[in-house]
Amino acid sequence: MATPPVTERGRRARGRIVAAAAEVVAEKGALGASLDEVGARANASRSQLYHYFEDKNDLLRAVAEATNEAVLDGQATLFEGLGSWDGLQRWADALVLLQEQRSGSGGCPIANLVAQIGERDDDIRVVLASGFDRWQSSIREGLAAMLTSGELRSGTDVDWLSASTLASLQGGLILTQARRDPEQLRLALDGALGLIDGYRTVS
Repeated sequence: MATPPVTERGRRARGRIVAAAAEVVAEKGALGASLDEVGARANASRSQLYHYFEDKNDLLRAVAEATNEAVLDGQATLFEGLGSWDGLQRWADALVLLQEQRSGSGGCPIANLVAQIGERDDDIRVVLASGFDRWQSSIREGLAAMLTSGELRSGTDVDWLSASTLASLQGGLILTQARRDPEQLRLALDGALGLIDGYRTVS
């Protein structure tokens, strides 16, 4: 039975194992990631791995949770500005810039794990889906703030707009990854912003 860490030292050890597992998964895929390699990178024995995780799936679930946090925490400051048109544009520009810096590689880490693990492990799929839910919720909160301030027309369906924006973002990331062309994400987000712009009270 895996034991949740109760000390700071234990939490650091567990975090080191999860970080190592995330690296191995990113390089070799979830199916190709071995516990031996994770242990070697984390400087952790097999007994330590099984102290913190029941099995490989339990470790992969922790990787999914950590991936959600990394993707969303990385946008936290940008999310705070989504309550204005300028903030939406800054958020979109930052996402495109990141893809330019990566030369279009990598895609969306959450979506990558859905493709690798989500179809064969429903618990992990649910964890990853919750990451998308939080992402959409952050977009929705920004749009709702624009609605409250009067920047969006009364009656604007912010649930639909936030879902559409996230769908455009994910589609743009997939095409960017496949074509190694960040312009694909720019086009997708320009389309999403154009849709939102149609509901603004002042363009």
